[in-house]
Amino acid sequence: MKFEAILFDCDGVLVDSEPITNGVLRDMLNEAGWAITHEECMDYFIGRTVRSASARIEAETGKPLTDEWMASFYARRNAELDHRLLAIEHIHSAIERVHAHHGGRIACASGADRFKVEMQLTKVGLMRFFNGRVFSGHEVPQTKPAPDVYLAAAAALEVDPSRCAVVEDSAIGVRAGVAAGAAVFGYAPQGDGAALRAAGATQVFRSMAELPALLGC
Repeated sequence: MKFEAILFDCDGVLVDSEPITNGVLRDMLNEAGWAITHEECMDYFIGRTVRSASARIEAETGKPLTDEWMASFYARRNAELDHRLLAIEHIHSAIERVHAHHGGRIACASGADRFKVEMQLTKVGLMRFFNGRVFSGHEVPQTKPAPDVYLAAAAALEVDPSRCAVVEDSAIGVRAGVAAGAAVFGYAPQGDGAALRAAGATQVFRSMAELPALLGC
């Protein structure tokens, strides 16, 4: 199939942010009384927003998830990302090829807040490929696994979602892409990608160096 536009998730697809963000979250949840490990935090929260898990957090900590706590999380998270964030291996050359092949019809559609997405893309030198085409799950009625953010990105690019490819690394994100009607490519640098396939990914790959060819570039 010849795709007319390519829609990328951000965290874990363009930038290697998940271990950093979830490390901060784990520390703060531990401080609040939830004895969750880093691995458990990664497994549970990748693809989810913190606020979407408020009921679970409040049950585990016995405390309300307040705006003040969230502000502290965002501040600590952003400081760590600014200090330590790196791009996903091979992503610069992959994005350059995909961007050129599709005449710039690519977008970043993330479940994260816009400030985080744009800060990360700027830090790793990818913002020039996505400037004006960043979409946040915080700015649509429902975030992933609902398809809203991918539908918004496709509409802005004036491409039918069925003619789009989505690149995702989480089962929640894959379900969002599938619900939008797109073909979803699952990035699984570790493991067998079974969870991504089960969620509906049409193809699973291990390295971003493979992606341009998979997309027909």
